[in-house]
Amino acid sequence: MEGWMSETSAEAAPAPPAAPPGATAPVPATPPASDGAHATQEAAILADLKKVYDPEIPMNIVDLGLIYGMEWKGDDVVLRMTLTSPGCPVAGILAEEVKLACEKAPGVHAATVDMVWDPPWSPEKMSEFAKRQFGYL
Repeated sequence: MEGWMSETSAEAAPAPPAAPPGATAPVPATPPASDGAHATQEAAILADLKKVYDPEIPMNIVDLGLIYGMEWKGDDVVLRMTLTSPGCPVAGILAEEVKLACEKAPGVHAATVDMVWDPPWSPEKMSEFAKRQFGYL
């Protein structure tokens, strides 16, 4: 498996500073594309996902910080993401839109969307662009 959240890329990256006890590990607001074998596909996926908007918030899902990572099994990608709320009424529709966006990337055979709730989404996960748009900066 390769990708910016996979074991392969994690081994090459320096260890982050230790978090205080009980703290949740931070998730980057805009996930970087890996420099591994799937870097081109990941960059294309992220570009396509920036065209997918949360229907309740006028911002794309990448800048909102909803994308947590990608893992690869050959040319199949599993995209980990969250929503701003576990009770989001459009979760199924949004997951399907994300899956289709991933599968548009060149060289992607199939995509699976893994909806996760840990760590929970919070405004701190937004990109600086989104934080400025919503008055957090």
